[in-house]
Amino acid sequence: MNRTTLSLIAGTTALVAVTGFAVISEPGAADGDTARTAAQLPVERTSLLCPSPSPSEIADTTYTSFTPVTKGTESGGKAELTAATGQSADDGKGDKDSDEDEKDSGKSGEDDTQGKSVLKPGDPGKPVTADVSGADEPAVIGTAEGKSAPGWTVQQTTEVAAGTGRGLLGVNCTAPDTEFWFPGASTADARTDYVHLTNPDDSAAVVDVELYGKDGALKSTVGEGITVQPHASEPVLLSTLTDSPQTDLTVHVSVRSGRVAAAVQALDDELGGDWLPASADPAGSLVLPGIPEDATSVRLVAFATGDSDADLKVRLASTSGLITPAGNETLHVKAGMTAAVDLGDLTRGEAGSLVLTPTSGSAPVVAALKVVRGKGTKQETAFIPAAAPVGTRATVADNRAKGTTLALTATGSTAKVKVTASAGSEGGTAATKTYTIKGGTTQDVDAPVPSGLKGTYALTVEPVSGGPVHAARMLAETLNGISAFTVQTLPDDRGTVSVPEAEQDLSVLQK
Repeated sequence: MNRTTLSLIAGTTALVAVTGFAVISEPGAADGDTARTAAQLPVERTSLLCPSPSPSEIADTTYTSFTPVTKGTESGGKAELTAATGQSADDGKGDKDSDEDEKDSGKSGEDDTQGKSVLKPGDPGKPVTADVSGADEPAVIGTAEGKSAPGWTVQQTTEVAAGTGRGLLGVNCTAPDTEFWFPGASTADARTDYVHLTNPDDSAAVVDVELYGKDGALKSTVGEGITVQPHASEPVLLSTLTDSPQTDLTVHVSVRSGRVAAAVQALDDELGGDWLPASADPAGSLVLPGIPEDATSVRLVAFATGDSDADLKVRLASTSGLITPAGNETLHVKAGMTAAVDLGDLTRGEAGSLVLTPTSGSAPVVAALKVVRGKGTKQETAFIPAAAPVGTRATVADNRAKGTTLALTATGSTAKVKVTASAGSEGGTAATKTYTIKGGTTQDVDAPVPSGLKGTYALTVEPVSGGPVHAARMLAETLNGISAFTVQTLPDDRGTVSVPEAEQDLSVLQK
């Protein structure tokens, strides 16, 4: 879905990557040949988009930007987050002024806006933060280049002390794409869910939003052909797309033209709220990492995206190994329909991650968990989507001295994992620890903290050896006596791209 363009001219390789990971090989080349000739190089450009934080007048939002240090990057480069105002870089300017701006910035103007600057990150290795308050803060469009691009991550964290959706709402700002799946949304009476669509480009994007319930697609034409203006964001209230309330929904965002970033904001009248990020790409097997050990309720929502039903084996990767929850050993998901099941207090006081695998033939599915902590009037909600593995490296920002929990899951063989805590945003020295995670288990590790920490810090996870690793970070804070929390998964940061060797061939000019 993400596109990376590679130009090979006179033996010189010029790479421009927008938060993508691409492997490019010669036609007909064997995989082994590609592996021998390809080099891993840092990406040179990354785009990230953050949705509008909150409709609450008492919302306090922090943006935290961090780029891990990456070998092989050039000395130059910069990054910036600007408000999505709906104005392109050349609005109100003459051609000459526009050209001069592009020369100064070294950019094409594709991701620039005239919106105010929200945050200007510094050098790699140290987080930078910025705060905003109140309702109707705009979405944010970010671009990083050069040394600031590989692995760039931005966390948006919002505190809402009271009202619908009160609690701690956190989301990793994401790259633009053309398709997203959100199992776990709802139009129940107590829920107010929006899908936020943000367009980083100079031309309008046209988007379809489809809803799928327990009986299949919900008939509606309202979600077809939604126009998202250039450098702008469009929140779509899900209840306006259907006539009847639906407890469990899967939202499918598909882009007809252009590209957008998408995220669902789920707000509950009594259970708090959080951001529901997109599920990992449809697959036969999925991992949903980092269920809090004190979760009082876990609800699994899954959707079969293909033409075949999916029969899934449900297991919990606990601290001691893979466990099958009694009474919920399997889940049948009909093609094109949303299935949901309550798993109760699944973790029972231990760290855990949910592992879904096919019982027989594999069919593509997406999935997410709705997780509740607390009891009575002090309950709070977060969501955990199915996540891709850490891969080479993954980073999460806005960690605090207290309230940060890092969960690591080895779904196959035992894995060795290095975790680095960055310098603090206001002071402190980076620290590193290495952990061994037994195969089939999840561990809430005692993550490193920068010595002399002031402010917040980033955690970077790098598998060293063994099988695949999945990771998630829980951030918790007490708000008006409620243990508010949010969970972010840590997929691969796609900070490098595989580039094959190229040789000069002037014969192409004669054809």
